[in-house]
Amino acid sequence: MSTIPITPDPADEPWILPDRGTIGMACLIIAESAIFVIFVVAYIFYMGQSLGGPTPRQVLELPIFTTICLLSSSFTLHWAVVALRKSKIGAFNAWLALTVALGAIFLVGTGMEWYHLIYVDGLTIRTNLFGTTFYSLVGLHATHVIVGLLMLIAALIFGLTGHVNEKHAHRLDVLSLYWHFVDAVWVIVFTVVYVLGR
Repeated sequence: MSTIPITPDPADEPWILPDRGTIGMACLIIAESAIFVIFVVAYIFYMGQSLGGPTPRQVLELPIFTTICLLSSSFTLHWAVVALRKSKIGAFNAWLALTVALGAIFLVGTGMEWYHLIYVDGLTIRTNLFGTTFYSLVGLHATHVIVGLLMLIAALIFGLTGHVNEKHAHRLDVLSLYWHFVDAVWVIVFTVVYVLGR
């Protein structure tokens, strides 16, 4: 006599709740995205409405090198997570240190650009509408890069002092979501400010 297989009732299966860290970071990214949308729209709306110079075409140069550095940092951070999952702490520290270095190069490049704009070209946040919206949007992004770098540096310190193992890979995954978001936002800022805005 054959037995009829009993299909388990899906209602009897326990619920698997999403990770709180991932949900929290997702909510933060959604909120930050809304803020960036407001600043980007403001920049586009006031584009070309300044009554006096300097204009974007006169003073802005394409930050290609620093952009490559920042976008490359997403890949190095990915490989840091991969190394941590495989318990390769040395490789994790190396990839994470490279990520921090690439992010720092981007910030230094931004600082040099601002120095030149302010002290050579005379563009400040009060000069015209372009200056106001430019420093607001690019400064907002730079602030997010700084916050991300501080978190990455903290993770690197933990790694160098032997307080990180493969069990912490998910925490770095959550942190990487923020960093990838910052990089994605820069693609939009770069396109709007340095490509379309000129």
